[in-house]
Amino acid sequence: MDASATLNVTTLEPEPVPDAGAGEPEPSAPPAPVTAAGPRWNLLTRIAFRLSFLYFSLYVVSTQMLEGLLPFSWVRTLGGLGLMQRLVTWTGSHVFHIGYQYSFQETGSGDKTVDYLLAFVLLTMAGGMTAIWSAVDRRRPDYRALNKWFRVFLRFSLGSTMISYGMVKAIPLQMPAPGLQRLLEPFGHFSPMGVLWSSIGASTSYEMFAGAMELLGGVLLVVPRFATLGAIVTFADAVQIFTLNMTYDVPVKLFSLHLLVMSLLLIAPEAGRLAKVLVLNRTAGPSAQPPLFRRPSLAVVAIAVQLVYGGYIVWTNYAGARQNWTQRAAGAPKSPLYGIWDIDVMMIDGQTRLPLLTDYARWRRVLFQAPTGISFQRMDNSFAGYGAKIDMTAKTIAVTAAPNAPASTFTFQQPVPERLILDGSLQGHAIHIDARLFDRESLLLVSRSRQFNWIQERPFNR
Repeated sequence: MDASATLNVTTLEPEPVPDAGAGEPEPSAPPAPVTAAGPRWNLLTRIAFRLSFLYFSLYVVSTQMLEGLLPFSWVRTLGGLGLMQRLVTWTGSHVFHIGYQYSFQETGSGDKTVDYLLAFVLLTMAGGMTAIWSAVDRRRPDYRALNKWFRVFLRFSLGSTMISYGMVKAIPLQMPAPGLQRLLEPFGHFSPMGVLWSSIGASTSYEMFAGAMELLGGVLLVVPRFATLGAIVTFADAVQIFTLNMTYDVPVKLFSLHLLVMSLLLIAPEAGRLAKVLVLNRTAGPSAQPPLFRRPSLAVVAIAVQLVYGGYIVWTNYAGARQNWTQRAAGAPKSPLYGIWDIDVMMIDGQTRLPLLTDYARWRRVLFQAPTGISFQRMDNSFAGYGAKIDMTAKTIAVTAAPNAPASTFTFQQPVPERLILDGSLQGHAIHIDARLFDRESLLLVSRSRQFNWIQERPFNR
């Protein structure tokens, strides 16, 4: 072997012999620290992780997402704990100087004053803790070990929410089909949210499709192998939800924005691989996300636990939605007198009241939809609703104005199925009504003849 060269055992290439006449080689920059799983995270990435970890962990445990993640009855008792309410109240008074009254009571809106105050408090807390964490732990090269568990937490938090959202659309509960009263209201009186709810509710098949897509995103998220695909589907769902909330003034804007950002957080680590395939048309390697456990047996157990718990979340949401469908939604029993009844004759205290638009006491229609309710439409198209208990054997209707108010009793007759005669008293006045059944099929929105047509020679747009 030539003494002027030595053989590099690793590369099997000759190593160059330094030139004796050359000076000392220039020192090269030290390589970036490398952990067992990869290179050191840059400063911005480490700070972004700390802030995201703290904020979204606090957000999930402080909002309705906790009940979706842990669908147990005892979790509901944790809502509205005093410490967070006191922080929100103090912030509203001393930071934003809010002078009007606001409440922590649940109203169905996710855009209440307290919701924005809570988001501000959580962001402030997370920002302060991030600064302390960054100062104390500034030498740590990365958070790969913590990040893999945080991703599981995010996946199940977001996935359980999407499963609950999707289930109440796949089983059409969130946007019910327009009820009898809604069908009689002028379109111009609808709010933007009412337009959205009624239009989607009028197309059960579309609502079920939208729910199926939200369910798909949620279910994929809880399956480890399909988590990235689930995040992509969920991102598309969240964009649609957020856009509808913004454009139809649905008061879930703040919450849906969080769903959108959470899906992006799950996609972000795979963004480079996705860009290679979808944008650059290049081959992408396997995901660099580490497994939860290195031991194969523990890794299998972790996957099994995730699948079982994900299945439990799906089942509890299905069972709850199915129960609501059969008890309070379209699957529930209808009133035995179901329908819209036009009032031809109405007498109050023995006096016949003509159908004048200026007569507030005179009713235009009586509506029966749920078995426990009755509604009267006044001549100005406003409505008055009452509780009702109908006895088809005794031919009586017990009407209550309030839960604890004494009931008024009406007797009714049906000489023919399309005619209804009511006699009784309400609020101290004797009432006699002679009404005829309105043909619901005459309403194009619910007419079976206009629901769907494969062949149309001309658009039927009315």
